[in-house]
Amino acid sequence: MTRARVYLDHNATTPLRDEARSAMVAAMDVFGNPSSVHAEGRAARGLVERARAQVAAALGADGAEIIFTSGATEAAALALAGRGLSGAAIEHDAVRAWVDDSLSVDRDGRVSVTDPSCATLQLANSETGIVQDLPQGLAVSDLTQGFGKLPFAFNWLGVEMGFVSAHKLGGPKGVGALVMKRGTDIAAQLRGGGQEMGRRAGTENLIGIAGFGAAAESAAKELADGVWNSVSVIRNILEQALDSAANKTILVGNGANRLPNTLCLATPGWKAETQVMQMDLAGFAISAGSACSSGKLRASGVLQAMGHSEDVARGAIRLSLGPKTTEEDVLRFADAWIKEYRRFESRAA
Repeated sequence: MTRARVYLDHNATTPLRDEARSAMVAAMDVFGNPSSVHAEGRAARGLVERARAQVAAALGADGAEIIFTSGATEAAALALAGRGLSGAAIEHDAVRAWVDDSLSVDRDGRVSVTDPSCATLQLANSETGIVQDLPQGLAVSDLTQGFGKLPFAFNWLGVEMGFVSAHKLGGPKGVGALVMKRGTDIAAQLRGGGQEMGRRAGTENLIGIAGFGAAAESAAKELADGVWNSVSVIRNILEQALDSAANKTILVGNGANRLPNTLCLATPGWKAETQVMQMDLAGFAISAGSACSSGKLRASGVLQAMGHSEDVARGAIRLSLGPKTTEEDVLRFADAWIKEYRRFESRAA
């Protein structure tokens, strides 16, 4: 009997939550334009504002402004374009496109920020899972990977602006949000109509926004119920199983404050893309770093920024669990990966 595939790439994207799917299906029947003043338009506007409130509540951003976008990449551009902020080489490429790499990164993946008001710093890294201590007064933060997995409130972070994406927490792809302190001044990048309080022109993605709101509300409840504590236990079981069997493998970020679901391991000489293909054939979905760059067959820039050699960086894979990942799932993966590791080790001997 063919065994079900195991999905261990939740940091790339997540399965759609039932709550999000239901909200999206319901929104398909609300055909009015949210900018129209008639009853149909007001019904659509009501869905957008409900979702805005849901996302704000999940972010702990009551009183802040939520601007819906096509995703975290667009939200990053809206927050960062033309500001000349400093960043670090471990940031996502959507951030690095707008900042310099002048902030230093230590071996543990920690970033030093000298002037928070002129800097951007991610809350958590998508490849290593390492969580940063955000300094008060920080200009911008990529909250994408931490949203729904870590207990935080935007209002308490002391950050001017942050951004998130729906599909990282069980919402649909193609929708995200910029969250900012009320009164923050930004220049619109998409101009035309006055949608999203004049910050982002274009008719709102009503169906996607409705799904985002429902997913955010569900994710917040899940976090409060301690689901991610259980995920962390399963991640640690996986980590221990791999560590005990692979003496040539480096567990990146082991012992650091990390996302509860993320494990990054690097085996010098064993290319990440080879591991990804071997595990795919064995029935497991994993990745070689960020989903936006893993298909480019290049060494992990995040690991190199942390001081690891190119050989180590080329052998780095990421495993990211979800709320429904079981202990059986990860032990099955461990058996399959260790089998391939021993073949690699015998060839390298």
